[in-house]
Amino acid sequence: METSIEQRQSRRQEKNRDAPDDGGEAKVGQKGSGRTRSLNRAVEVFQLLHAVGKPMPVGEIARRLEAPRSTIYEIVNLFLAADILEYAGNSSAIYFGRAIYLYANDYYATHALVRLGEEEVRRLGALTGETCQLCMPIGNKYTVVAMQNSARLFRIGSDIGTLVPIPSTASGRFFVAHMTLAELNAFIPPEDFQLHNCEAIDPAAFLTEARAAAQAGICVMSGLVDDFATCVAAPVMDHTGRCAACICFVVSRATDAERMRDLSGELLESARKLSAIPDV
Repeated sequence: METSIEQRQSRRQEKNRDAPDDGGEAKVGQKGSGRTRSLNRAVEVFQLLHAVGKPMPVGEIARRLEAPRSTIYEIVNLFLAADILEYAGNSSAIYFGRAIYLYANDYYATHALVRLGEEEVRRLGALTGETCQLCMPIGNKYTVVAMQNSARLFRIGSDIGTLVPIPSTASGRFFVAHMTLAELNAFIPPEDFQLHNCEAIDPAAFLTEARAAAQAGICVMSGLVDDFATCVAAPVMDHTGRCAACICFVVSRATDAERMRDLSGELLESARKLSAIPDV
C-alpha cells in the first residue's frame, strides 16, 4: 500500500514543482498557490502516516515525501499544537493525535451508513460464520471500514483502513459501473490494473464486468487478492442511484454453489436495508 500512496504523491509533486509561489495569499483552491501546496503537503503527511501504520520521525517523513524539512516541520508543529498529531511516547516520532479520535467519533455519529453498516456486518458475521465486510471508496481506491472475522481458524480478508486498488475487488466493480471507459482510465492509475499475481486486467473488460455486476445487483469474484478466496459483494446505493458502499462476504474458494446462493441472498437483503437509510 505504501507504493500506491507514494506514486500518487510523486504525481502530485511533479504537477506542483514548477508552480509559482504567491506567498499563500491566493484564494483557497487556486491551482499553483503556496497555500494549496501547503495543504497538499499536509494531506501527504496524513496519507503517509496512515499507509505506514506507525509513528515516524519528521526527518523520515520529509525524506519519503521528498519535501523540504522546514516545510514538514512547520506542518507538523501546527498539528502538534492542535493535538491532531502527537509524539509517540518519549521518542521524536510522531503519529495521529487524540483530536483525530474525536473527529472520527463525530463522523461516526453523523453518518448512519457507517454506523448501521457496522451493525449489519456484525450481524451477518455472527449469522453465517463467514468474514463479512463493509467497504467504501476512498479517492481512487477502496477500503474496508468495518469487518467481522470468520469464526474459522483460516481467515481471509483485508485489514480495516488498508487502501486497495479498485480492480482487485468485487466491490470495486460497483463503484465505477456508471463511468465511461475514458472516465475509468482517467480515474484508476494504470498500475492498479495489475493483480497480485502480475496478471493484467484489461480496462474495457473490467468495465464490462462492472456493468454486468451492477445489472445483476451481486458480484462474485475469485482469486483477485488471494488465490484461495472468493468475494461476494452487493451494492449499497445512495439517493442518486450510485454505489456508496458495498457489503460483502470473503469466503473460501471451495465454497459450494448452494452456500454461495444463500450468502448472496443475505447480502442482497442487507444491501436493500442499508440503501433505504435516509441521506445515504
